[in-house]
Amino acid sequence: MSTQKTQSSGRIAVAGERELVIGYRLLGIEDTFVVSGEEASKIIQDLYSSGKFSLIIASDAVRNSLPAVFRKKIEASIEPLVLFMPAMEGNIQEESIAALAKRVLGISIPTS
Repeated sequence: MSTQKTQSSGRIAVAGERELVIGYRLLGIEDTFVVSGEEASKIIQDLYSSGKFSLIIASDAVRNSLPAVFRKKIEASIEPLVLFMPAMEGNIQEESIAALAKRVLGISIPTS
């Protein structure tokens, strides 16, 4: 097992708007970052490349701030796994389980 995988074991980071981050802080997650715009893109890239985290949770706004090439790279990543959460306000569009499985696991789930 590589040193990087050992270091990242079980650590979670959260980056996004204040509303998203506060909830995870209350759950006891220490590595939380209230970010927006260019700062958000830099933080996510730093978290991803650090090798310290198994899971990175970010808001959809952070996802939209990422360069397209990097966004595709992290959406296909398994370690660390990067999940994007919808905003807690307005019109929330949910990703279907089938679409999530395809994006995260690379498998297609038949729908009836």
